[in-house]
Amino acid sequence: MELHKLIGEATAYDKKENVERSKPKSWLKSVSAFANGEGGMLIFGISDDDKVVGLPNAKADSEFISEAIKTKLDPVPEIDLRFEEQDGAKVIVLTVKPGQETPYYYIGDKQRLAYARVGNETVVADRTQLKALVLRGSGRTYDSLPSPYKFENMAFTKLKSVHYKRLGRPFEDADFASWGIVDEQGNLTNAGALIADESPVRHSRIFCTRWNGLTMTNGLGEALDDVELEGSVIGQLQDAVAFVRNNSRKKWWKTPDHREELPDYPERAVTEVITNAIIHRDYLQIGSEVHIDMYDDRMEIYSPGGMIDGKQIQDLDPTSVSSKRRNPLIADFFSRLGLMERRGSGMRKIMDAYRWYKMVPEQRMPQFRSDNNEFHVLLWNINYNVDDQEEDSVEFGIKFVKGQSGFGKEFVKEELEQTKEFLRASRLIYKLISKNAQVTANEIAKHLNLSERQVQKYMKRLQDQHRIERVGGRKTGFWRIIDDEYERFFERL
Repeated sequence: MELHKLIGEATAYDKKENVERSKPKSWLKSVSAFANGEGGMLIFGISDDDKVVGLPNAKADSEFISEAIKTKLDPVPEIDLRFEEQDGAKVIVLTVKPGQETPYYYIGDKQRLAYARVGNETVVADRTQLKALVLRGSGRTYDSLPSPYKFENMAFTKLKSVHYKRLGRPFEDADFASWGIVDEQGNLTNAGALIADESPVRHSRIFCTRWNGLTMTNGLGEALDDVELEGSVIGQLQDAVAFVRNNSRKKWWKTPDHREELPDYPERAVTEVITNAIIHRDYLQIGSEVHIDMYDDRMEIYSPGGMIDGKQIQDLDPTSVSSKRRNPLIADFFSRLGLMERRGSGMRKIMDAYRWYKMVPEQRMPQFRSDNNEFHVLLWNINYNVDDQEEDSVEFGIKFVKGQSGFGKEFVKEELEQTKEFLRASRLIYKLISKNAQVTANEIAKHLNLSERQVQKYMKRLQDQHRIERVGGRKTGFWRIIDDEYERFFERL
């Protein structure tokens, strides 16, 4: 018997030097956690330093293990017990299968506890994990459950618009049922509530902030820009990417025959990170929203909910993580619309988007971190420090050669003239025009709580920047968004 081969058979494992008959909870909690997760393996007869010490009475111990599981776990998980021997030392290998009737509780010491696996540790399942285990045991997911809201009170213009743009055909009434927006009884599902224009699910919001400096509290004043995004999760994706773009700069690296664009953040990486945050977040965590925090040198994205299998992303290769969908209906919405692929390639796309820019060193690649309840992504600003001294630029990964024809420390900066107030007003003006192309300046002023005169100034500025235009006369005409970066976002995916 070889220990590393046994361990290689399991996605998770624990080891015990002996069966500890007087304290069976010490290992029964691992059985509970394995059954509540992806399964695992317990090996009895191995010391903490991985030496095979064996069990003096392996047969009797195996009978005790089997009986303890039957009497101390509810329901009883599916297990497999076998013996292995090395140099005359016999060990017991207990394999626990992933359970279908979660949660699996340990019952003893006047307690009834369900356990979960977080990384290499076994912990008591918290309230959110218990809710997820109960749903899994019933064969349901959060997004498939009936919501407390009425389907007839919801509008789905964003879904229908994107569906037509992406697929070239209208969204039919029959699609509401086939997509899972309503269940077999015609009730609006949680997934349907999340994709509705004015989503009533308050904790589905995304908070975006552009901080002034490198931290939230560096004494340089308040945030440069911030917005609270709500409504359809499809619209949130578009608006969140637009927020990042509006708070970023573009530079161009001059070469002898062309200019290569260098964005602060590759849009593909930003889009994938935000898409993953929307799709894979734990909506059972009430009062916890997605946060996008932008600093001078980086962007941090926080999403409620760790990895669904309890593993920690920092312990894995992010480019080869298998896809496990916490919200399969929402994931299916995005997949059907071509906003993501069905297979788990999102993190690989994020890494590839950065690797496309050859000057980005490995230490500036995107970073991922997760725990029991959170998932974090860090994206570095590609252009940060790019205008500093030559030695700093070399450290960052770009070597500037002065005097070389067509190549040197010369970048063209994109001007960013928008003020915080103008950016906020622009987002709301876009949203109102998208809903009603004939909206008036007076109606916009009421929504923005601004004077009509100020709104007219903002709209004139948007027209001068060729971002919106007026079609037709004052009374019968309408507004049209002509900002390609905003309107053609879904076409570029």
